[in-house]
Amino acid sequence: MAKKKEAEVPQKIRLRIKAYDHKLIDNSARQIIETAERNDAKVVGPIPLPTELKRFTVNRSTFVHKDSREQFELRIHKRLIDILNPSQKIIESLSNLNLPAGVDIEIKIV
Repeated sequence: MAKKKEAEVPQKIRLRIKAYDHKLIDNSARQIIETAERNDAKVVGPIPLPTELKRFTVNRSTFVHKDSREQFELRIHKRLIDILNPSQKIIESLSNLNLPAGVDIEIKIV
C-alpha cells in the first residue's frame, strides 16, 4: 500500500541556474522553459533567487600607500525552475540544449 502512495506523488525536476551575467541567465531560462513547454510539460518559474555578492578589496600599491585601495565585486545571479511530471522526452531534450558558456545548471530530480 505504501508503494502506491509513492507512485502517485508527482515527480519534478528542479533546475538551478547560475551565471555572472543577468542577461545570459534570463535568455537561458527562457530557452529552457520554451523547450519544456514544447514537450507539453508544466513549468514553474523562473524564480529569481538572491544574488550572491563577493567583494574583494585590493591595495593599489604593493608596499606603501595603504589608504589607496581598489574594490571589486562579483555578482552571481541565480534562478530556479521546476518542471512538473517530466517525461523521458523532456529530460532528453533538456540534456541536448546548447546553452552559452558561463551558465551553470544543476539538475535535481525531487
